[in-house]
Amino acid sequence: MKTKKNKSKDLVRNVINTPTAPKAIGPYSQGIELKKLIFFSGQIPIDPATGALVGDDFTAQTRQVLKNIDALLTSKGLTAANVVKTTIFLTDMTKFAEVNAEYGSYFNFEPPARSCVAVAALPMGALVEIEVIATL
Repeated sequence: MKTKKNKSKDLVRNVINTPTAPKAIGPYSQGIELKKLIFFSGQIPIDPATGALVGDDFTAQTRQVLKNIDALLTSKGLTAANVVKTTIFLTDMTKFAEVNAEYGSYFNFEPPARSCVAVAALPMGALVEIEVIATL
C-alpha cells in the first residue's frame, strides 16, 4: 500500500528529525510540524547514542524520557514552556507518584494539559512513555 502525499498547498507538513533524540524504532517520525503546532511521537527511555533503554525503575526512565523530549524541543528552538499537552503511558499506575515527581520538576511552571493512562506494555519493555504537543 502506497502512502498518498497531501497535495493541498495550504497544508505545510514538516518532518522533524534530530540526532540528539532517539531515532524512530518503527515506521514513524520523531515529530510532525503543522502550522503552529508540533506533534512529537511518544518518547521512551532510549539513550540516543546507544539505542539502548536507560534505567530500570520509573524514576530513572522518566528522567531519560524527559531528556529525550527536551532534545526534540531544543531541536526546534523550543522549551518546556511551549508544550501545551502531554500524554503519559505507564505500565504500573501505582508508580504514578514517582513519575509525577520527575515530570513536575521538568514542567515546573504553568504545566501543560495532561492525560495519564495505564497500559499493558510499551515498546522495548519500557516502563514509561510520554508524548507531547507543542506550539511554536
